[in-house]
Amino acid sequence: MSLLNFRRKEAPVTTGVEVEAFLKDYSIEVMPRTAEKVEDFRDLLPAGTRVYVAHIEGTPIDDMVATAKRLAADGYNVMPHFPARIIKDKAMLADWIARYQGEANVKQALLLAGGVTTPHGDFSDSMQLLESGLFDQAGFENLHVAGHPEGNRDIDAKGTAGVDAALKWKNDFQTRTDAKMAIATQFAFEAKPIIAWADSLKEAGITLPVHIGIAGPAKLQTLIKFAIACGVGPSLKVLQKRAMDVTKLLLPYEPTDILNELALHKAANPDFNISHVHFFPLGGIKTNATWAIDNGGASAVPANVS
Repeated sequence: MSLLNFRRKEAPVTTGVEVEAFLKDYSIEVMPRTAEKVEDFRDLLPAGTRVYVAHIEGTPIDDMVATAKRLAADGYNVMPHFPARIIKDKAMLADWIARYQGEANVKQALLLAGGVTTPHGDFSDSMQLLESGLFDQAGFENLHVAGHPEGNRDIDAKGTAGVDAALKWKNDFQTRTDAKMAIATQFAFEAKPIIAWADSLKEAGITLPVHIGIAGPAKLQTLIKFAIACGVGPSLKVLQKRAMDVTKLLLPYEPTDILNELALHKAANPDFNISHVHFFPLGGIKTNATWAIDNGGASAVPANVS
């Protein structure tokens, strides 16, 4: 298929309406230890917000399930991580699924390899989790998989051949099953490479909708630390350039520019395959949630706020 088929229109001048539409139904990520610091999520997040619960190596499953149960009770759509490389075997996977369902009525999951180099057991990637059949048997309604707009050095030392092939396999899995799937991505800091990556997926026949990862407001030093640790690619230069500007060094980073550009592109190209925004609250959940509300991301009123 010719790349010319994906030539885009020029984006219109921003009005704020485009950003509000782009932020509609955004999601956010928490960890059990960060969730503990939030007294009441209903003061921060619109009712029905999808909240991913990140599972970091060493976090007890009891803490994960308790966090999921709390969020579900507050009216949120909970999507826990299932990192393949820390799941020892099919029995452990089945136990986790059963606990999430039984205690928190969870029906969706983000499947990923996980940030562990050596697998703890039988699983090494999310494709094996999909092939286990356990999520289908449990009636899970949404299965998200990881995407990497700037590549993944754990899979491809150079280029993107490995991650591209994995996404093609997952797209084919959705085609041959009843799975409802989407791609949730690592965060990046430049819109143009993200747009080019999303268009390349479409050109390759990958039709899974994309939930684009966006780093929330944070101190510049904090963002650079996380970006390096998470393997963010060339767009890291956006932060490094900012760090060289003394007038901006001490100011917090906000994702205004990247979201404006992506929102305007979406408004000009309704068939653009990025469908949602997924926030990584690297500067804190309250800071991120407040920023989202202030920028039109609260299309629903939080449950206990008039």
